[in-house]
Amino acid sequence: MKMKKPRVARTVLLVCFAAVFVTSSALYISGRVREKREAQAFEDLRSLIIWSSPSGRPAPGVQQEAPTDQETGEYLSPYRDIYALNQDFFGWVKIEGTAIDYPVMHTPGEPEHYLHTAFDGSYSVGGVPFLDGECYEDCGNYIVYGHHMQNGTMFQALTNYQSRDFWEEHPTVIFDTMSGPGEYQIVAAFYARLYGESEENVFRYYNYTVLDTPELFEEYMAGVRRSALYSTGVTAAYGDQLLTLTTCSYHTSDGRFVIVAKKIS
Repeated sequence: MKMKKPRVARTVLLVCFAAVFVTSSALYISGRVREKREAQAFEDLRSLIIWSSPSGRPAPGVQQEAPTDQETGEYLSPYRDIYALNQDFFGWVKIEGTAIDYPVMHTPGEPEHYLHTAFDGSYSVGGVPFLDGECYEDCGNYIVYGHHMQNGTMFQALTNYQSRDFWEEHPTVIFDTMSGPGEYQIVAAFYARLYGESEENVFRYYNYTVLDTPELFEEYMAGVRRSALYSTGVTAAYGDQLLTLTTCSYHTSDGRFVIVAKKIS
């Protein structure tokens, strides 16, 4: 007895739906396992940070005596055990009350090495936030890149600064380097994008790393002021160390979202 064509079609459809369901479930489970593994790897790194106070890093605005070697009197970085694991480590970025709490890597010879590479060198979708290849210690403007992950990790929280209310609740950024702690006050937040070489009269914020002249510093800050979504009342002057955090934004093709902050003396 031959199977009727409608029954055959239904059977084929059921098999296809089942295959899609199984595949989708497997991908979802795999993704969740990967996310959990990557989150645990960062948590393991956080556990290696050594603060002189048992309570950990002081809250923004609170001074804490820097740890020093008892014999030499030299500054001991709380991140020394992390640096010992990977000398590409440059610093640590953190915004209280958000998921942003990560190491920052620096590979000048291969600037985007950590775009999809984990701290331990394995493949990672989210990678690790990394410093622009043109930057160096006290270069004038630390530009740090991080992915905009849909699960809320990495630099996704930066886009919340489109709201003035969010800035008022999170006005500072921590960016410690191996040479010392750093607290930064947010100057501005704005939308941007990557521009083509032929486009003129545009603000390529990502080209301003070494701000070694008053003219260059003011040129950058003028672009920041023009682009700012709202006024924070915070200003910066030549000689201030700046921090620029940037991530992808989907408001336009090759869109970016940016916050700029200055180091508090």
